[in-house]
Amino acid sequence: MAFILALDQGTTSSRAILFDRAGSAVAVAQREFRQIYPRAGWVEHDPAEIAQSQLDVAREALAKAGVAPRDVAALGLTNQRETTLVWDRRSGVPVMNAIVWQDRRTAEACDRLRAAGHTEPVREKTGLVLDAYFSGTKIAWILDNVPGARERAEAGELAFGTVDTWLAWQLTGGRLHVTDPSNASRTLLFDIRRGAWDDALLALFRVPRAMLPEVRGSGESVGACSAPGLEGIAIAGIAGDQQAALFGQMCVAPGLSKNTYGTGCFLLQNLGTTPAASKHGLLTTVAWQRGGVTEYALEGSVFIGGAVVQWLRDGLGLIRSSAEVEALARSVPDNGGVYLVPAFAGLGAPHWDAYARGAIVGLTRGTGAGHIARAALEGIAFQVADLLGAMEADSGVALPELRVDGGACKNDLLMQIQSDLLGVPVVRPVVTETTALGAAYLAGLAVGFWSGLDETRAQWQVERRFEPRLAAAEARRLKERWREALGRARAWEPA
Repeated sequence: MAFILALDQGTTSSRAILFDRAGSAVAVAQREFRQIYPRAGWVEHDPAEIAQSQLDVAREALAKAGVAPRDVAALGLTNQRETTLVWDRRSGVPVMNAIVWQDRRTAEACDRLRAAGHTEPVREKTGLVLDAYFSGTKIAWILDNVPGARERAEAGELAFGTVDTWLAWQLTGGRLHVTDPSNASRTLLFDIRRGAWDDALLALFRVPRAMLPEVRGSGESVGACSAPGLEGIAIAGIAGDQQAALFGQMCVAPGLSKNTYGTGCFLLQNLGTTPAASKHGLLTTVAWQRGGVTEYALEGSVFIGGAVVQWLRDGLGLIRSSAEVEALARSVPDNGGVYLVPAFAGLGAPHWDAYARGAIVGLTRGTGAGHIARAALEGIAFQVADLLGAMEADSGVALPELRVDGGACKNDLLMQIQSDLLGVPVVRPVVTETTALGAAYLAGLAVGFWSGLDETRAQWQVERRFEPRLAAAEARRLKERWREALGRARAWEPA
């Protein structure tokens, strides 16, 4: 058994990567799937498309490498978090589309909960803020809006799951209804200190306990696949995508941090085995659980990161492929006074404004496509800088460097802009698919494929370091103007 298979189910695509013992990708397969927008601020996925695309790319990756299931020591599963599915336990048929983490339909429900004084009690148990981002209010919305769903759920006929749970169900023909603590900690229903579903939270969000999956370790063999073409492969690693990326970057000691540039941007810092509350709008979350030991992370989440480049491509038609954005942005020497706030799904940490919307300010007759492209990249980097400022305020420690991963980190201009705004080196590893690699490491360590963290830590290598080039005074000026642009986008939609 010479390989580990990682399934990386993301917001816009499903990916499968086969890794060898050196932590190198042997084969990769990827498939995009539809984004469904029923109304403004609503985002859905077809659960069948999620499952089929993920199963297809898993089989494709094995076929590309000429590898049989018997050659795979284990499977690691990582997933877009918070996205919420509810399905019939007997038939396996979902009661409606998945409600995606970006969806804002439950913002008013969160407002009511905050007004009723639930903010701090929820934060103390979950480490989260009351926001439509998380799964709890999404589950309640489904039960209240799909005819008969609440009655069926209370009778034990319906199952809830985030995407990891849905895929484990699909991979095992409905035999496994499981999740791990990293995903459970994103639901608003899980007490992160006790490591258990919480009855008071279930009552608050009106979610029947009978719907919930069993919580198993992030690095633990939980069952074997029975899906055609994957038969017998052990599922031994499960983690939410950002926690998996933290592990894949080998940020396994307190204080180490990474930022993932995917559909959104996610900055995580390892806290070790003691959770610490944020005072600056960040989240405390479970990083992973291995060998019965739970580790935690401080997290800042940007809802729209690389997705703004997709919008330039699909919404405005300024580029034909996402890879073209760097050349277009380099066609101008600076942003020409243009700032793009990509608050298409509201603002996440540290602002938490569900009613913010996207804005482009500073347009003149001299503004061209290059300025808008550059402003889009800067909009990603400004949001990450906001997160890092909040993280340093919480910890009191200045970050020495930022490890980066995700598709958009391959954009050299974006990484240089990021380093300039942060004033610290940005470090890109040789393997940038660290989300999938983290899932592979969790699974491989669980079954003894790798001997321990010393072996996996030795595999992490730097591909390039981006050093700050911009004068500190100019970086401050740009960030001040960004804050002004941010003010124009905030509270745009009426509450």
